[in-house]
Amino acid sequence: MPKHEINPNKWIELYSDYLFNYTISRVNDREMAQDLVSETFLAGLKSMKNFKGDASERTWLISILKRKIIDYYRKINSNKGKAEVRIGYNDDAESEGDWLEERVADPFDKTAEDTLQNEELGDAIHNCLSKLPQKQADVFKMKTILNYETEVICNELNITASNLWVIVHRARTAMADCLEKNWL
Repeated sequence: MPKHEINPNKWIELYSDYLFNYTISRVNDREMAQDLVSETFLAGLKSMKNFKGDASERTWLISILKRKIIDYYRKINSNKGKAEVRIGYNDDAESEGDWLEERVADPFDKTAEDTLQNEELGDAIHNCLSKLPQKQADVFKMKTILNYETEVICNELNITASNLWVIVHRARTAMADCLEKNWL
């Protein structure tokens, strides 16, 4: 079987629509889907040296994207999830931010049970998020998912920093309760 070659200059042209459609069906948020696809291309560029050519370029990019989507859900679920991702990986502080890119390998390494569980978690998170009051959901997404700075959120929503943190706390508590009942 011939080795596949990588050509990042054609990624947007060849794969952006496919990756976006794949992502939007899993995160149901157009802006977040676009961000995840962009992050996937960036991660691919950073980890080109790890591309072995055993899989097609598209398959390789999908494997990166799948991990980005999983990280997205872990991140909105809790800080504990982010910590679990890093446990046991590497104690080297220099490479802390590149664990995903270094670990991307076989796209078929997830079992059917893992895939199902991640889809169920994604559905549960969307369900719980939709049950929050609109302002709470907006603040939660901006702060926890999109990582907006406190000042930006306060200016955009015309709220004080202390009000923001009260809203974030209430949203996190409601999300945790909802996920505990509906997913765990």
